[in-house]
Amino acid sequence: MAVKKLTENLYHEISHFHARKSVVIVLFVILASYIFSYFLPDNPADFGAASVIPAVFLIIYIFSTRRILEALTLASLSGFIMISKPEAGSGLSWISSTLSNMSSSILSVMMDEDIAWLIIVCGLMGSIIALIEKAGGSFAFGKWLATKAKTRRSSLFFTWLLGVIIFIDDYLNSLTVGSCMASLTDRHKVPREFLAYVVDSTAAPLCVLIPVSTWAVFCARILETNGWAPEGEGISYFIQTIPYNFYGWIAAIIVPLVIFGIIPIFGPMKKAEERVKNGGPLAPEGSSKIDIRTGSEMGELPSNPKAINLFIPIFVLVLSTVLFDMDMQKGVLVTLGVMFVWFLWQNLMKPEEFADVALQGLKNMILPLMLMVLAFLFAEVNNQIHFTYYVITTATNYMTPSLMPFAVFVVLAATEFITGTNWGMYIIALPIVIPLAINLDANITLAVSAVLSAGVFGSHICFYSDATVITSAATGCDNFRHAITQAPFGLLAAGLSALCYLTAGAIL
Repeated sequence: MAVKKLTENLYHEISHFHARKSVVIVLFVILASYIFSYFLPDNPADFGAASVIPAVFLIIYIFSTRRILEALTLASLSGFIMISKPEAGSGLSWISSTLSNMSSSILSVMMDEDIAWLIIVCGLMGSIIALIEKAGGSFAFGKWLATKAKTRRSSLFFTWLLGVIIFIDDYLNSLTVGSCMASLTDRHKVPREFLAYVVDSTAAPLCVLIPVSTWAVFCARILETNGWAPEGEGISYFIQTIPYNFYGWIAAIIVPLVIFGIIPIFGPMKKAEERVKNGGPLAPEGSSKIDIRTGSEMGELPSNPKAINLFIPIFVLVLSTVLFDMDMQKGVLVTLGVMFVWFLWQNLMKPEEFADVALQGLKNMILPLMLMVLAFLFAEVNNQIHFTYYVITTATNYMTPSLMPFAVFVVLAATEFITGTNWGMYIIALPIVIPLAINLDANITLAVSAVLSAGVFGSHICFYSDATVITSAATGCDNFRHAITQAPFGLLAAGLSALCYLTAGAIL
């Protein structure tokens, strides 16, 4: 009893220590940002090198604490304090200005059409997955696939192959493949980190190589907007970049090489393998918080679960998304309507049960969506202090025609790793890179490919990018552990890609 009491007291002290430590850090960030803001120019566009401070703080804090939600919040707060330059003798007005700017930015983020789209699509995808689970579709598919994939390597290879097949959208890819394959890889004692890496590496890296994907549609539109591609010819110009999107190719190809042992497992992933091999849990600590399937077990499965209850929703989702001009939001709504009719026709559930399960699926997506909204808020404050613009324009001073593709990829990959807003970075970077390539007489196709490749790297590797968070939720893996274990393989792909751009820039 004495030992138990001592343990409880110790736990209590540790808990309170961490709580007090967090309060101290918050107060320090506020005070330091407040003092530093006195020395900054009135116009945030003139911050220059000071614009990197929130980003540097974010990276240090994440690696020190592994608390990504807290890190994004504090880094964003720091940026907003820097922007709200205090007036002499008016601390209250500074507080009001900071809160007003932060509040309006949050509102702007939440009202942004793309972010609203993201919340709707990902939230309803959570409902679709929960309904498929309840109908026994995933269970039946896993049971059938287990008869085909009888080894650890084959289970991972089938995961990679399914990711290649579902190429239409990175969200659809990650959510579908991750949720479907977790049970199969669990049978073969595969760490969830490894599963998450395989799933994530066939999402954005593959979508940017396919002319009929949501990435292709978006990129084509951006290329037309920035004057490189004539109106209506964005897709054809996007296709020209595909052979030179080196990161997408290399990242996707590395996966089967790792699965079959041609490239050995190393770094933090090796520790995850050792944990499972020594009898430890398949999922790292804290994974249940983000697992999209947590709390979705509502009663027993149907007596005769059928894999068709997985295939039909996915088929309808892919088909309707394509038919509605790659609009996944319309695809999700159509799919839910078809599932309602299909599941009730089979007497798998009653209307009220269908609604309850769909609501539970929405609830399961709350934490991933919170992470993504905070990531977009951080991106918003970076836009206000011109962080990305400063990094790009500074790097352009050292570019030559042959070095440009290499420099663009390296600089933007590093920037994107910090900001985590792949498509947002395209909007900022391409209007700078395309005119610069024209002025330097550099290979424009190669330069644009470097921008697109850097965006894929950020989506793939950033700790709080939408792709990382969604994959973590789908595979039931803590997103910090997912990011840190796949980072060495992503950096390997990035290093090889940089060499390719260096070589291609000298040749083409």
